[in-house]
Amino acid sequence: MKMSDELLEDAYERCRCVCEEYAKTFYLGTWLMTEERRKAIWAIYVWCRRTDELVDGPNATHTNEVVLDRWEQRLEDIFQVRPYDMLDATLTDTVYKFPIDIMPFRDMIEGMRMDMRKLRYQNFKELYLYCYYVAGTVGLMSVPVMGIAPESYGSVNEIYNAALNLGIGNQLTNILRDVVEDAHRGRIYLPQDELAEFGISEEDVFSRRVTDRWRAFMKEQITRARLYFDQAEEGASRLNEASRWPVLASLLLYRKILDSIEKNDYDNLTKRANVGRTEKLLMLPLAFARATNISKVSIQ
Repeated sequence: MKMSDELLEDAYERCRCVCEEYAKTFYLGTWLMTEERRKAIWAIYVWCRRTDELVDGPNATHTNEVVLDRWEQRLEDIFQVRPYDMLDATLTDTVYKFPIDIMPFRDMIEGMRMDMRKLRYQNFKELYLYCYYVAGTVGLMSVPVMGIAPESYGSVNEIYNAALNLGIGNQLTNILRDVVEDAHRGRIYLPQDELAEFGISEEDVFSRRVTDRWRAFMKEQITRARLYFDQAEEGASRLNEASRWPVLASLLLYRKILDSIEKNDYDNLTKRANVGRTEKLLMLPLAFARATNISKVSIQ
């Protein structure tokens, strides 16, 4: 389908609304980007959300391998400038403007296939693969939009690895925040061998028992998530200068979710880890200061 500039702008506005409604922390960070980058990230987010809803949305019971195969073909059409609807058109426009590769999008669809087949993850190796498919891929999609600093030292692969680590850290944080919601859907996105190591059963999770063993387990999970954020932050210095602030803001805001779990005495089974809007806004100057410091160091 071909769209006029006016209709395309309307489509981007729809993407903005979806992002604002469903990803408030992420959405706040996008407003620190240039307009063109911001719109591109909204388009990518909406495609990712629509993909996720195939297995987690209201019509997920009707999703099967055939549906996912058709969605993957529709993805191919988007990259071949044959968008099916107005939201697809925003992604077609985005991949026209930025050198985005299709592979991370295909991998995300593979993550949806995994989500249909697996309700448990035996160890962190299995969980990491899932996190890559459903979130690490978002980091890889985003790098061409964010841009790489001309003066960047090191290899391009290191920058993509940092983006991948940010996606992994975000997904691990989502998992820790959403344990109860996932359990209601019969899913436990926590390494089974590590739960067993701490003497925690599935029944403990389903019955929302917050014990000292659970707190000790959560401490280790939070430490791991922070490690991925630390590795991601190291790569932020190599992004285009205009993109460092929003990336660091997003990273710091997600870290605050982990802080919130800690403040709740590691109780993410009966309490929801929330970061208030005021607290989020207060993180923006800190992110700006770090981005500015990175810029000064990178040019020395």
